[in-house]
Formats: sequence, C-alpha cells, structure tokens
Amino acid sequence: MSTTELPAGHAELMDGVYRWQRHIYDLTRKYYLLGRDRLIEGLDVPAGGTVLELGCGTGRNIILAARRYPEARFFGLDISSEMLETASAAIARQGLSAHVKLAKGDATDFDARALFGLASFDRIFVSYSLSMIPGWEKTVSTALDALSPEGSLHIVDFGQQEGLPRWSRSLLRGWLRKFHVEPRANLREVLDSQSQRSGATFRFRTLYRGYAWLAVLGSRRD
Repeated sequence: MSTTELPAGHAELMDGVYRWQRHIYDLTRKYYLLGRDRLIEGLDVPAGGTVLELGCGTGRNIILAARRYPEARFFGLDISSEMLETASAAIARQGLSAHVKLAKGDATDFDARALFGLASFDRIFVSYSLSMIPGWEKTVSTALDALSPEGSLHIVDFGQQEGLPRWSRSLLRGWLRKFHVEPRANLREVLDSQSQRSGATFRFRTLYRGYAWLAVLGSRRD
C-alpha cells in the first residue's frame, strides 16, 4: 500500500470517525446511501479497462464493480488507514486481491503514477465521498485530469432532497452532520463548469425526489 503526503488533520478525523464505524458501515449505510449500485451498473467498463474509485472506504463498491467487470483492473484510494484496513481484508476474503490495488492518498491531490503505476484510467468513480472531502471541487478537477481520452467520471452523492418534506430533510442533515457529511448544494454547477473546462460531456440525474444526485462526465468532445 502506497502513501503520499496527506493533510494530517483530515486523515486523523476520518480515522477517528471510522475506527469503530467501519465494522458496521456497510450494514447501516445500505439504507441511505442510495444510487450506488446504479452507478456501478452504468460504468460500462471496457474489456481490460482500468477503474479507480476515489474514497473507496470499506471496499464495498469496488468489490461489486470487480465482480461485475471481471476483465477490468481496479484501484482504490482513501485517506483513512482504518477504512483501507477493512477494505483490504474484504477484498482478500472475496479472492480479489490480484485484481484490486489499494493506496492511501488524498483525493484532491494524488499522483496516480506514483501510487498505482498508471497515468490515467478508463473509469473513475466517486460514491458519497465528495460530501465529506474538504476542497472537494479539486477532487473533480484532479479526477478529470486522470481520465484516459475516452474515459468517464461517475459521481453519486447526496442531493438537496428538494422533493422531500422539510422534516425529512432536517432529520437527514442532522444525522449526516454527526459524521462530518455536508451535501454539496452547488454540485451540479461545479460539475457543469468542470466539464466545460475539460471539454467533457456532462449528464446529470436526480434520484428519489432529489435524495441523491447522479452525474457522468464523459469522454472529451472533439
């Protein structure tokens, strides 16, 4: 497992939050991290392709994706040593260690070649991590710069719950704050701006009455 210079404060915060939570994370989060499986289904990884997950957490998503696209190579990045420990064990239990490589790093500023020996990836995905990353906008730009010419960036995260009752929005926001999670109100605008900067196509969907937002920034336009 490789390491880079990390913002110690955020790395320590994430380790503190998930030191114990990681053991029950997948069991509890399946009820409100909606849209993750839809993202994985939409990756459409080419045969022999390379896939990077930023904020891979417990490894739940990367394991499912590796099963769905067995001919692809997978790479996972996370800032939390605690989460990476859980992910590594889960990947080993599934017999996928030869197909999945993990590294510790900051999703806002990573050197893919130093960490994984690759300069670019066919698919990069970020599942419910932008809402936890300080300076998350840089994660988007860094990911776009790490895409292969025909690659795509896939993102799912909390929306603004615009179609849900006010009381449910308040309950959800209160719960999320306990885990230092902040839904990004300007996510769509930032993604649109970044796609224009990089010359990428941009698709955006609201899911479950705005509970979640799903976006794909595709291959660069001619």
